Amino acid sequence: MKKLVVLTGAGISAESGLKTFRGAGGLWEGHRVEDVASPEAWHRNPEMVLKFYNERRQQLGDVEPNDAHRLLAELERDYDVQIVTQNVDDLHERAGSDKVLHLHGELRKCRCTVEEHLVYEMDKDELEWGETCPNGHQLRPHIVWFGEEVPKLQEAAWHFTQADIQLVIGTSLKVYPAASLIHYAPADIDSYLIDPGDFGNLPGFRHIKDTAVNGTQTLLKYLRSRV
Repeated sequence: MKKLVVLTGAGISAESGLKTFRGAGGLWEGHRVEDVASPEAWHRNPEMVLKFYNERRQQLGDVEPNDAHRLLAELERDYDVQIVTQNVDDLHERAGSDKVLHLHGELRKCRCTVEEHLVYEMDKDELEWGETCPNGHQLRPHIVWFGEEVPKLQEAAWHFTQADIQLVIGTSLKVYPAASLIHYAPADIDSYLIDPGDFGNLPGFRHIKDTAVNGTQTLLKYLRSRV
């Protein structure tokens, strides 16, 4: 079974109603990214940061996976699908995808501020100041903020080196180091990009200039015709 590695970004979740920040003047839900998604913001005003992510977590309960998420899950019938996502939502998992690697963390998890390997599933929407891990250290959102290392980058890069097909959906390819992952894939494999934007010259990629949902439907028909 061929390995299909998929890199997804905010564009795929936008069609479920989750807002992106790069398409809104650098604002994420009305906030400057530097004020809610950086270590400096956490040290300056942790309660505001916690409130922001609590609201994002609550918002997840109001949205559902869209057809692009569901179609990627369906592709597992014909391919060994590995999803590498820049998104912190759980829409891929809720759509049924089995292999999802989150580069930038997960909204429904929290972690210790001191012992970062202590990561916990959350069974509620709110994380409050004063909530601690068993060792007594404050918990924080399990999110990779701007300026922090991306701990799963090496694992993600390995998946791209093993790809027989690569697919990019709904990302500007401007967020590094995530955007560099496509360069780890073998040069001779089939590569597809689904996004309505202009990307200029992206060597080796077939650009399906459409929304995530429509573009994934188009690609699925094509891929199934080749199985």
